[in-house]
Amino acid sequence: MSALPAPAEPAFRPLTESDLPAVLDLLTASLAGGPTGTRTAEFFTWKHRRNPFGASPGLLAETADGRIVGVRLFLRWQWHRGDGRTVAAVRPVDTATHPDFQGRGIFRRLTTDLLDQVADGTELVFNTPNGNSLPGYRTMGWQELGRVPIAVRAVRPAAFARGARAALARRPAGRAADRPVGPLCRLPTAAGWFADPAGGGAAGPVAELLRERAAADAADHRLAVRRTPEFLRWRYGEAPGLDYRVLTCHRGAELTGLAVGRPRRRGPLAEFTLSDVLVRPGDRDSAARLLRAAARESGCDHVATHLSPGTEAAGAALRAGYLRAPRTGMTLAARTPTGPTPLTLADWRFSLGDLEVF
Repeated sequence: MSALPAPAEPAFRPLTESDLPAVLDLLTASLAGGPTGTRTAEFFTWKHRRNPFGASPGLLAETADGRIVGVRLFLRWQWHRGDGRTVAAVRPVDTATHPDFQGRGIFRRLTTDLLDQVADGTELVFNTPNGNSLPGYRTMGWQELGRVPIAVRAVRPAAFARGARAALARRPAGRAADRPVGPLCRLPTAAGWFADPAGGGAAGPVAELLRERAAADAADHRLAVRRTPEFLRWRYGEAPGLDYRVLTCHRGAELTGLAVGRPRRRGPLAEFTLSDVLVRPGDRDSAARLLRAAARESGCDHVATHLSPGTEAAGAALRAGYLRAPRTGMTLAARTPTGPTPLTLADWRFSLGDLEVF
């Protein structure tokens, strides 16, 4: 019996709006439902079209009969230095190749073509590949800059210990794995909070807090995302299907701190992923209050976050009960569109929200 002929080589072209249904089907088939459990046009539009840093460039691999067999998108991002300089960046995301076409260089071709496409207006390409994909990125010029550590506070120590052991052994942890997360979280939703002009509005208390924060951070020359009410509203308040919650602390009528995170299932455990902690300059007390409140009010087994060195939250971590978790964290990899980057891990001031996959 003669072997079946190999599928014809696909053509490569930009992604258009009419491609969205087929792209969502391919992403779902290859990567399952993503962070919300279901890949929807609403989520794709929020992420790739309404992003305040700009629409995501994307490329497709398409067969002669119109079948989409590969997709690659770069999420636009902006980093800022304390001196006011903006570093335009992209993050490779949402990549899939149909099983019938894997191993034929489609992933590499989509990636290199997109790098060429964004080269003129982009200084930096970064992402957090897992252990399976990191070797492939290295062969395409990405540099492994280091591991971004995660700090954890166990809220229910016994459940957390059982879950951690089960996760390491890759097995269920009894009834804890069946417990829903959402109803146990008492914190207000980010969608409601940022929609309220008295809270997250551009003229509200958070705007004043962010102005003070930006003025103080001008002396810090690490790369960071400039927080504005508009950015926070898009990132956390308008994210479809992501259950972000808000914590605040006050001194009298003054808003002294804001934190955002979301309850989520992390294997057998219920985790509160604390994405952002923002306090007035030097206010470690408010940072500690927010870190403790995340543990107390999230309804989860543990809280996980990244506390960038030198920040008020990092300074308050120990007295708020947070410890660096061994064998955890995300590997940061980066390059420029045309070659290596001179940056190191020490050149960034991250929040976990800057790096978590969404």
